[in-house]
Amino acid sequence: MRNRIYRYSYCLRSSNKKYIMNTDDQVKRVAIGADHGSFDSKEMLKAYLETVGYKIVDVGTFNSKEKVDYPDFAVAVSKKVVSGECERGIMLDAAGIGSSMVCNKVHGIRAALCWSPQTIVNSREHNNANVLTMGTAQHKPEDICAMAALWLKTRFEGGRHWPRINKMMSLERD
Repeated sequence: MRNRIYRYSYCLRSSNKKYIMNTDDQVKRVAIGADHGSFDSKEMLKAYLETVGYKIVDVGTFNSKEKVDYPDFAVAVSKKVVSGECERGIMLDAAGIGSSMVCNKVHGIRAALCWSPQTIVNSREHNNANVLTMGTAQHKPEDICAMAALWLKTRFEGGRHWPRINKMMSLERD
């Protein structure tokens, strides 16, 4: 527990910005998952998000010792989102690429692999992404927290983007 608090406080100390829960978008529940290599980052991010007011549904993995396959956890995160149990999901692995591919196989999921504040904002404003995947090997702990917080508070613009979202989602029906 002490180690978890240290990682969380590191995340907060390293950031000059305060991230608060997005009450406008009604995001309250967030599914989170990771493979064994990203377990520590998941635990740090989970503690941070709980502290700022989100209810976290952790689908695993639950330790970093046992090697696991990221597709199992990517599917579990996605299913929590499509079932409505969680409004959004976050999946972490070393690169984020494989998890994004797996999440996008689940009907109703629009997963986005993001690596910068610009891709985070675009994924929400233009593409209404409901699952965020990130590669933990490419980011510092404080960046993972900051990007997740930005993603959770960024709203979908709607408007001109709706026809594109509808086209994207219609591919699942074909």
